[in-house]
Amino acid sequence: MKTSTKNQKEANFEHETYFHVYNSGVDGRILFNSKEDFDRFEAYLYLLNAVEGQRAANFFTGNRAATIFESARGELLVSIAAYAVTPREYHLLISANAHAGISKFMQKLQTAYTMFFNKKYQRAGRLFQSSYRSKSAQSTEHLKYLFAYVHLHPASIFDAGIVTGNVEPTEMPSLVAKALHYRYSSVNEYTNGHVITKPDAFPPYLQRMKDGATLLRAFQTFQSNQIKNRTKS
Repeated sequence: MKTSTKNQKEANFEHETYFHVYNSGVDGRILFNSKEDFDRFEAYLYLLNAVEGQRAANFFTGNRAATIFESARGELLVSIAAYAVTPREYHLLISANAHAGISKFMQKLQTAYTMFFNKKYQRAGRLFQSSYRSKSAQSTEHLKYLFAYVHLHPASIFDAGIVTGNVEPTEMPSLVAKALHYRYSSVNEYTNGHVITKPDAFPPYLQRMKDGATLLRAFQTFQSNQIKNRTKS
């Protein structure tokens, strides 16, 4: 039996490497207490994404901080399609550009931020719950869902139920609007220009998912299909 083009594409998709990578604080602690904390982590997302790069700490002395996002980085370890940083966790949608790119990038990112955080708050020890956690996208619909999930996740600050879909329908427009105006996510890069994100390594349809209605549709469609599949099994 000949496999249809659509089904063949879905079969090939499983060999791609698109990952939702995320982590939270050890013992549920808050990871980002201030604007400086958020800004530092966001700067690390840019600076540390390099196979060979300068020492990140050098950029936070004198006047160099103002030019962080103008710094040349050479070959990137990963391509970032989306990110969101909330007080207790971070979420990334990434793809490896170099051998073991994801693990190298995550080690650099979490080590640098832990050193910054521990020095600033005069603490010692592990900051993150684990090395990091990840889930690979299994299909086109799943990738769209993960992209939407990352960009809508900041709404969980206002109502945690959005993560599981346990939100009153009348409340969704307000929550989506809050997510779209959240400062520490990549959602605005899709309308104002890409700096930390480099979506060219991902299917082009992600770049068209700019508005709240499109993100919410991808988010809810996947969740609805998951519920239907569980009901059938």
